[in-house]
Amino acid sequence: MAEAQQNIPAGSTTAGSIAVAAESTVATRMSAPPSFDVADFPVPHGREEEWRFTPLERLRGLHDGTAVATGEGVRVEIEAPEGVTVETVGRDDARLGKAGTPVDRVAAQAYTSFEKASVVTVAKEAVLTEPVRITVHGEGGVAFGHQVIELGAFAEAVVVLDHTGDAVLAANVDYVLGDGAKLTVVSVQDWDEKAVHVAQHNALVGRDASFKSVVVTFGGDVVRIHPRVTYAAPGGEAELFGLYFTDAGQHQEHRLLVTHNVPHCKSNVAYKGALQGQDAHAVWIGDVLIEAKAEGTDTYELNRNLVLTDGARVDSVPNLEIETGEIAGAGHASATGRFDDEQLFYLMARGIPEAEARRLVVRGFFAELVQQIGLPDVEERLIAKIEAELEASV
Repeated sequence: MAEAQQNIPAGSTTAGSIAVAAESTVATRMSAPPSFDVADFPVPHGREEEWRFTPLERLRGLHDGTAVATGEGVRVEIEAPEGVTVETVGRDDARLGKAGTPVDRVAAQAYTSFEKASVVTVAKEAVLTEPVRITVHGEGGVAFGHQVIELGAFAEAVVVLDHTGDAVLAANVDYVLGDGAKLTVVSVQDWDEKAVHVAQHNALVGRDASFKSVVVTFGGDVVRIHPRVTYAAPGGEAELFGLYFTDAGQHQEHRLLVTHNVPHCKSNVAYKGALQGQDAHAVWIGDVLIEAKAEGTDTYELNRNLVLTDGARVDSVPNLEIETGEIAGAGHASATGRFDDEQLFYLMARGIPEAEARRLVVRGFFAELVQQIGLPDVEERLIAKIEAELEASV
């Protein structure tokens, strides 16, 4: 597996990026400024840095304003344990947009087009023993959505955001963590094969708070997820994990940005993907910005891809943009390759058939990230989904 890697030790300063299967992206400081107004973003044409990998013609009008919400778009259901308040609010609610501002035209279109938003609030110091489960089920139409998950100080919660069915959906999801709060979010994209899903996930991490995101993408025709993290005060930690299985004809794109904007915060990013089939296309962009005032930052990001068949394509671009030399550490790595022949030989030499050996290698490849979920029912479902994908390729 070919790998590119760069580590920046404490006390050094540099600005750079590294790319595997793609050239470097434009620095994050040169991106379009965020805005809630869709008119502030020109219609993309595919030549723009943030859209050059995305098949715009398959977004069904989400990028150019021609997509119009229909009544049968999506159905949202929320199951919450005691200690959680669930509300449906209008566009004027002050809690909307607090975690982050849209950074592209689709996110801005989603923000200006939704009618009602779901707000899930976990009370101060509440420690949930059961997860909050948010189900977004597509019913064949076009929809624009907005969800807010807000934790009070020292609260602890796990949230599962599950996407199924068929829809054309643009959405924003906000995570707001109070001081000392701990939130784990598992976002599963298990759409039907024709679905289109574009979403921006914004996390605002409070003082000494811990945020863990696990993004899992299997289904859909086009899925483009944009997780973003900023810090409200020192001491915050963010872990961003992801796994994706890209099949023939699918486009799955994950674009991350962690902005270290206050001192003494940490972030760790690890995404893994497997691809199979003709025209399977996975894109991973991992940007980390360390601002001049963010002294003591400790960050690392990793992307690994396993190509199972001919005809698949991966674009993997990790980037670091560092404005101060007073950091604890920073690094990134990207690797893309086929099966490890030594692993297969080892298993087959012990009597394991080749097809089964391949399944074991892929399961081992994903195991570390699946275990980050921490919910047995969700983990079992995802392992079964991986097995089904592999069975289909035999």
